[in-house]
Amino acid sequence: MTFLVTGASGYIGSHTCLALIEQGHDVVAIDNLCNNDSSALERVASYTGVSFKFFDADARNGYELMSILEDCPVDALIHLAGLTSVPDSFVQPVEYYENNVGGALTLLRVMALNGIKRIVFSSSAAVYGAQPIQPVTEETALLPAQSPYARTKAIVEGLLADAAYADPDMRVVVLRYFNPVGAHTTASIGQKPLSKSGNLMSAILEVASGAESFVPVFGDDYPTADGTAERDYLHICDLAEGHVAALSALNTPGVHTYNLGAGRPVSVFEMIRAFSDATGMSVPYRVCERRAGDLPQSWADVSKSKAALGWTASRSLAQMCVDAWTFYRTVGVEGV
Repeated sequence: MTFLVTGASGYIGSHTCLALIEQGHDVVAIDNLCNNDSSALERVASYTGVSFKFFDADARNGYELMSILEDCPVDALIHLAGLTSVPDSFVQPVEYYENNVGGALTLLRVMALNGIKRIVFSSSAAVYGAQPIQPVTEETALLPAQSPYARTKAIVEGLLADAAYADPDMRVVVLRYFNPVGAHTTASIGQKPLSKSGNLMSAILEVASGAESFVPVFGDDYPTADGTAERDYLHICDLAEGHVAALSALNTPGVHTYNLGAGRPVSVFEMIRAFSDATGMSVPYRVCERRAGDLPQSWADVSKSKAALGWTASRSLAQMCVDAWTFYRTVGVEGV
């Protein structure tokens, strides 16, 4: 199959493009390069030995998308483009709605005009809200979103459900990501944003490299085992492989939702210790006030993904840490 991948040059996008190509699919990549440069896709092409078309284009620009699809017909879309920082979404909510919701609306219109009935959407575990019981399943009722970012993801899920209801031939896969970390084991691609990402692994890498003096730990008074927030971390390559596994669901009309996570909680303190143990690097930290929008706990029940897709996250926490550190030292992560 041929896939149009939006947000293709990003952390998840570049790994997904690589996984698609390795499984024999064709890729048409677009990205407006607001979060990343195009170097990751250049390394994907070099590593795989496969050339593919890349367009510096914005998913919100319907005219650009129509022109691209006229030149490069595709069978399906994988929509990864969007703004992703929870803290930034409180500061720039309008930009988040414009990018994340506006981009999805444009894509749905372009899909309709081109007769494209298949789409994979990059959603987030953030749509579950502050659930009192963990882990969460795909059937867990969504609670109010805790950030503008999370609200945009929930809104787009609703748009896709409504579109599929109106068109019985629509095939929609919604992937609710938990927390991807790490890098490709060859250190050819990894996380290299143009500005600070605000995630825990990036903060750890900065401190390990000497770029920063400590990791800020946002709260140690959560109702968890050690007081720090718990998240479900999975290797980025496991996540990319989850996209390929989920393509089988595009054969059946309707909306198909899957959690992509490792299915186990890891606290902030545990991640810091795991990184130090795996790499031998010292990682000083400092406890700070909680951040708005941060949840105490969030991890996945992945039994549906395993049963329906035959997919599970297999790489260890230690490998996530080692691969992230290897990429950081090999390629350099300016501005993380």
